[in-house]
Amino acid sequence: MTNTDKQFIVNPEIPAIGLKGIYFTIENIVNKDTDAEFKNYQMEILQKAYIYASQNDLKQDSILLGFRHLHEAVGAPNRKNLSAPENLYKLLVKHGGQIPHINLLVDIYNTISVKYKLALGAHDLDKIEGNVHLRLTDGTEKYRPIGESEDKPIPAGHYSYIDDSNEVICYLDVRQVNKTAVNIDTTATFFVVQGNTETPIEYIKNATDDLIDQIKKYCGGKEKIIGIVK
Repeated sequence: MTNTDKQFIVNPEIPAIGLKGIYFTIENIVNKDTDAEFKNYQMEILQKAYIYASQNDLKQDSILLGFRHLHEAVGAPNRKNLSAPENLYKLLVKHGGQIPHINLLVDIYNTISVKYKLALGAHDLDKIEGNVHLRLTDGTEKYRPIGESEDKPIPAGHYSYIDDSNEVICYLDVRQVNKTAVNIDTTATFFVVQGNTETPIEYIKNATDDLIDQIKKYCGGKEKIIGIVK
């Protein structure tokens, strides 16, 4: 199966729990370590977010709270499963307005994640086996979180992004995996822009457009929308 043949398949139970999202691929990108112009843009976004986080209770933020409610809808304990945007905000506060630097492409989507408080993720399209399914887990899936050297057990009934080999590529909106991690050599990606009941699809579309614009500005590439959940 070529990358252009890969599909994004959503199981019927997913919209009912309140999950919303836009999903796209982008090919022919040129990733690199960093970019000075982007760093200036990033600093502006992170500084505004840091001020907001310093003056407000993040647990009461409606969008971040929406992810907590998503987790509760499928029985995933929030104590162990902070959504990606809430985790980024915690890192932002902890590190005085900074988030970890990975590489340019990852830094771009993390910055847009902070800007909109949505759960964003990128996966190396060449390492995804077959199609991507957004469904509830049954507990048989392979799951090796990013940074781990061994597979981890996964509970049944939690929404996840899973490829045709029955391997989780993103658990909830919380944790990505080693297999599809984006690196400097990545040239094609599958992107997740996920929200919840507190984020109208128009809001998610604005974030998606912003993300695509930033990627094309700094890394090039050609995008294709392959899925919308609303």
